[in-house]
Amino acid sequence: MAAPLWKTQAQREQERALKREAVLRAAARAFSEQGFHRTSLDDVAERLNVTKPTIYHYVRSKDEILFECVRIGLERLDSASAQAEAQRGRGRGLERLIVLWTEYARIVTEDFGRCLILVGEDPLPAETRKELRALKGKIDKRFRGLIEQGIADGSIQPCDPKLLAFAAAGALSWIARWHDSAGSLPVDEIARQTIGFFVNGIGANGAGAGNARHAGSM
Repeated sequence: MAAPLWKTQAQREQERALKREAVLRAAARAFSEQGFHRTSLDDVAERLNVTKPTIYHYVRSKDEILFECVRIGLERLDSASAQAEAQRGRGRGLERLIVLWTEYARIVTEDFGRCLILVGEDPLPAETRKELRALKGKIDKRFRGLIEQGIADGSIQPCDPKLLAFAAAGALSWIARWHDSAGSLPVDEIARQTIGFFVNGIGANGAGAGNARHAGSM
């Protein structure tokens, strides 16, 4: 049977969505490597081997591209945190937190996640930043909620949930700045070891706890 001569509306929409994602992904890589202000739409077009006018078929401006790249990165983190939250009652708080932290490390080493960490929403207009920061706040709230659940079920020792959430997110986010996809350690192994520092501490034979208390009194 011969293939249809004309594409259906659904096929055209799917093709457009795929091409738009390709534009966003190329831009996310360029922003992460060169910086937002030093990247032009000509640079993005060159990476895709298309003309600049072609880019405008899929996006209206460089600001819109950055907004979408950051939004996609945040929505992936939001989805991961929502899934961890939904597993309440199917595991202790620490176990679900480790799963979420591992997924966090994976996301921030992908194109949109790296753009979120390395560029973020700061170059965007104030109203646009407000929308993205509201999403960040929701994700942070879920992080703290998992920590609080772990404290309540005894799988996490009593601590300041806000401080632990900020410390862990900072450490995991920083992976995006130094991770080399061609390096010897895969992302999951980097995540495992980094998370292990939080879960197990670094002091041998319990020495770390006493030293931490001493440092806190200085």
